[in-house]
Amino acid sequence: MDDVRDKGLTLNPKFDRDGLITAVVTDDASGDVLMVAHMNAQALDLTIETGLAHFWSRSRQSLWKKGETSGHMLQVRDLRIDCDQDAVWVKAVPAGPTCHTGARSCFFRRIGSEGLSSVDAAD
Repeated sequence: MDDVRDKGLTLNPKFDRDGLITAVVTDDASGDVLMVAHMNAQALDLTIETGLAHFWSRSRQSLWKKGETSGHMLQVRDLRIDCDQDAVWVKAVPAGPTCHTGARSCFFRRIGSEGLSSVDAAD
């Protein structure tokens, strides 16, 4: 255990071998998980500086500001890092659907013994 990283108050993210850190995004009001993405150092810095969520797209190999084309940006209300600084938690206010499919959350399907089923908005 690295006491400085694990218990200290200095931001020292532990990026993986690809230079990424996992980011879990939740709705600030409801607590619902909206999406999971990745950040590189630049995305994390821009998120801190602007108060808008930025990520690294592994498929496009590029930086992106969430909602830049759709207008469905994520206004960051709280940004936390876990104990060993290898994951961040973004509490945000979404300006519209978070999922690229148009769903409120990327987690709109439930896994059951019969396969997948839609999750009601009330769930």
